[in-house]
Amino acid sequence: MSTLEAREFTEEQEALVVKVFEIAPSAQKLFSFLKDSKVPLEQNPKLKTHAVTVFVMTCESAVQLRKAGKVTVRESNLKKLGATHFRIGVVDEHFEVVKFALLETIKEAVPEIWSPAMKEAWGEAYDQLVAAIKSEMKPSA
Repeated sequence: MSTLEAREFTEEQEALVVKVFEIAPSAQKLFSFLKDSKVPLEQNPKLKTHAVTVFVMTCESAVQLRKAGKVTVRESNLKKLGATHFRIGVVDEHFEVVKFALLETIKEAVPEIWSPAMKEAWGEAYDQLVAAIKSEMKPSA
């Protein structure tokens, strides 16, 4: 996966960022760049990048599941994601909060096409991505 370049931050992405911290305010402590930041959450460029990455990787996971039957994130990226999430203490509940916020944000962004099938598809893509990340959640070598 290529590095994401700075680009316009959509209302949906902003909603995801804000919603995660509305649901779980304690999640802020997991992001080192938020600890002493005076920048409002929805304007923090590093947090915006993280939200874009979650969206993009979930979308890519859906495509990979269809084409390959599994999430095929490059191994080096997966190891880095796993090690980082392990190091900062991400646990199952954190992944669930992000999943809930992601699904709710998409639902609010496209209510006219939202359906149980769409929720299930996005949820499955996210779950498979998380499973791949969790498989690498161990100390880095």
